[in-house]
Amino acid sequence: GLPKDQSSHLAGLNDEQPLFSGDSTQCLQASSTGDQNQNGLHKPPRNSAPQGDVCSHLSSHLATSGGQEGITFTKESKPSGNRYLGSETNRHAATASNSCAGIKRLSNHVHQVTSVTISNHNHGVSTSPNLIIADNPQLSALIMGETSDNMGGGTCDKVNNTSPSVHTKTHNSVASSPSSAISIATPSPKSTEQTNIQNVASLKNTLSGLHAINGEGLENSQSSTKIDLPVFSHKASPQLIPSMSVCIYSGSPEVLKACRNLGQNGLTNSHILLDKCPPPRPPASPYPPLPKEKLNPPTPSIYLENKRDAFFPPLHQFCTNPKNPVTVIRGLAGALKLDLGLFSTKTLVEANNEHMVEVRTQLLQPADENWDPTGTKKIWRYESNRSLTTIAKYAQYQASSFQESLREENERKTQLKEYSDNESTSSDNSGKKKKAPFKTIKFGTNIDLSDNKKWKLQLHELTKLPAFVRVVSAGNLLSHVGHSILGMNTVQLYMKVPGSRTPGHQEKNNFCSVNINIGPGDCEWFVVPEDYWGVLNDFCEKNNLNFLMSSWWPNLEDLYEANVPVYRFIQRPGDLVWINAGTVHWVQAVGWCNNIAWNVGPLTACQYKLAVERYEWNRLQSVKSVVPMIHLSWNMARNIKISDPKLFEMIKYCLLKILKHCQTLREAVIAAGKDVIWHGRTNSEPAHYCSICEVEVFNLLFVTNESSSQKTYIVYCQDCAQKTSENLENFVVLEQYKMDDLMQVYDQFTLVSEFSMLVVSWVVKW
Repeated sequence: GLPKDQSSHLAGLNDEQPLFSGDSTQCLQASSTGDQNQNGLHKPPRNSAPQGDVCSHLSSHLATSGGQEGITFTKESKPSGNRYLGSETNRHAATASNSCAGIKRLSNHVHQVTSVTISNHNHGVSTSPNLIIADNPQLSALIMGETSDNMGGGTCDKVNNTSPSVHTKTHNSVASSPSSAISIATPSPKSTEQTNIQNVASLKNTLSGLHAINGEGLENSQSSTKIDLPVFSHKASPQLIPSMSVCIYSGSPEVLKACRNLGQNGLTNSHILLDKCPPPRPPASPYPPLPKEKLNPPTPSIYLENKRDAFFPPLHQFCTNPKNPVTVIRGLAGALKLDLGLFSTKTLVEANNEHMVEVRTQLLQPADENWDPTGTKKIWRYESNRSLTTIAKYAQYQASSFQESLREENERKTQLKEYSDNESTSSDNSGKKKKAPFKTIKFGTNIDLSDNKKWKLQLHELTKLPAFVRVVSAGNLLSHVGHSILGMNTVQLYMKVPGSRTPGHQEKNNFCSVNINIGPGDCEWFVVPEDYWGVLNDFCEKNNLNFLMSSWWPNLEDLYEANVPVYRFIQRPGDLVWINAGTVHWVQAVGWCNNIAWNVGPLTACQYKLAVERYEWNRLQSVKSVVPMIHLSWNMARNIKISDPKLFEMIKYCLLKILKHCQTLREAVIAAGKDVIWHGRTNSEPAHYCSICEVEVFNLLFVTNESSSQKTYIVYCQDCAQKTSENLENFVVLEQYKMDDLMQVYDQFTLVSEFSMLVVSWVVKW
């Protein structure tokens, strides 16, 4: 079990299975005891009734516009699983038997279960929240949920509508093209790059005739490893009090009533959260392993010819489809007439020559190799020393590096004329290259462009991009954080010379990323699908490296021996690289170039799930989650209307856990004789983290008496506060949200129908 001080805010309750657990979600699934109709759907019990109109399954339309003109979000830095999901309508008997076996294996965590369905009178189908419930002897009543095996699949590919926003509806479009749509494969330089080249017209033809985004036509685009979100509820006993039954569809008064008096025995480190079920962990390598000939897959690429192609709705779906770990959008700058010169070194110096630049001193090496400093053996560890300079000084270095390269090139040509045996000379040079000391280079990274006053022209130019790749849009989860996360919901610039490396990593909290090459040189990318991050984590451990925190450059030979596929491609000036959620990647500059990059969070169940999983994994690894997922989830509930049932249930479940935790902790603090002092929250105030363990602290802030009196507010979490002062004598407890306000947000966050979203979109347009 988890140590008590590592119990998670977003995990389940006591014996509950976490909604996003790595292992357990793959092996748990309830089988229904109710009757089934001719279509294989469960008939609801006679006394069951839907609570709210949340079960309608209307076809979705494609949201292509995420933002509103005039909305301004204030925006803080660079690098940080389970493939999801959905259950099919007709379940085979083999699946049912495997599910029963999964229940037996986890009998310590989940008691006897049966499914309780919620009837949809409009369509005659049954749906239910994806919720696991277990007995809690401390609760005055059992916590109860409903389940069904008949939820539609393909939730990773769903795109939710946001309101108010302008949307366009596209019929018969899906998230991605099947693999058969790959029409052309072209080799990259050095015969290492293979690319899927599609123009927008062919993409449209490929996608036509299939179901809409929130329909069921996306099953074929799912990963080969598919699991269902575990959905269970307890068998109702005669002693169960209906008013005390709690699920995500219960009102906030019932939730708080179920939590009443849990903290009357004093403070406890265990919170009310999960500490028994298996914690998230790196996934095993997908099975069966890929054949050797598929370890260099072609890179999905789309060529754009004009602005209309860039705003073509299925382009969004193609990029966010989990089947595509990376997408290269060729010619984006030309199609949108972006002025990339605004990000050139010359313009940057003229605009803000004293702006700070983080410099990484590195060794110049071949892109597909990483040697130790002596050049005697290949290693995974990659060393780079950090320093600071200004844009003006780095610009001088960048220019002098280019001039020096020209001079060396001329000398090399002169030497080649003096030797008759060019082949032997080349062989001798390549042999010396590995043994001789490597040349030192400097990489200008993490240049902050968040200040709208300093970089007004540059940031305004990026508003020409399609909504799904913009820095700020209503459909971007990171735009709802409410404060700046440097490099994630703000733009960062990179100034490079040949050989500049961004080591291997996943993005912070597994969010997607956008990278545009300003030029004039190229960049070479290496990409591994999210399914294989556990394999790379194992390699890091074998090489005494930390996957999340260390600097590493993978050995391609090791990856191929482990049957890990590696996408390899060249990014040219004007090309946009979309890195999908959870994708592992590393980059090396081929020439002299600048790049701009930021993160985005598509409104999909897959993105939210992977973000929460990484949030939990970071907690176990004592790594700070740059994205405050608890804070973000509450802001999503306030700001966004959700039409995807899977995404809605995951968010609602997290809100349920946090609401119960806040109520229980508040009562425990009061029972311990401490006053809860109202503190409130200012606009654009960042989320708070524990100053000791760096976990997110939501609502109830434990602040030392000294820092409170000095208004410095050094925040502790409950666990660290109790370790410092067992009776909290040296602490003041500050409250940022009224429980009534949280209850109102929780109750008003409901699933909306697709029809309602269409009406809202039409009204906004009109």
